[in-house]
Amino acid sequence: MLPRQTIEAFDRHLLGLGLRFEGVVIGGSALGLMGVIQRPTRDVDILVPELSRAIASAARDFAKAQRQAGVDLQDDWFNNGPLQLGEVLPAGWRERVQRIFDGQALVLRTLGRSDLLKSKLFALCDRGTDLPDCIALAPTAEELVECMPWLELQDGNELWPAHVRATIDDLARRLGHGV
Repeated sequence: MLPRQTIEAFDRHLLGLGLRFEGVVIGGSALGLMGVIQRPTRDVDILVPELSRAIASAARDFAKAQRQAGVDLQDDWFNNGPLQLGEVLPAGWRERVQRIFDGQALVLRTLGRSDLLKSKLFALCDRGTDLPDCIALAPTAEELVECMPWLELQDGNELWPAHVRATIDDLARRLGHGV
């Protein structure tokens, strides 16, 4: 993942600019900050709020300074890529968020376990690239069953529900849930 030191340095950068940001982060960077995974990630996916111009500019300037210091950090490393997911997550997700980073100018939360699991399982079904993260989350058989109805509704393609079931069945087998 982006090293925690990068997030801490960005916190100091924001503080130096007199800026403050509180947001909900998902994806691999959230899992990394929580200690669930150790794999590298290239960005921080902010679910909400939409980044202000000042924060987006500060993130780009920070990335440029990091590259000058030899750190590979793209301009869009701090982004709203998953913004639309906030519109389809189960009702009440905002009340279930949990704090995962508490800096002086930067406060990051992530989804509660059930919602975070749904977002990762959706990514697995949609992109097929999130299997290691889903395995690292180690969902129980019951959690997988609980996620299925929501997952099956996330795409209008008539083949989607069968694809979701096959993908989750495969994950369950890999986790030793004996499907």
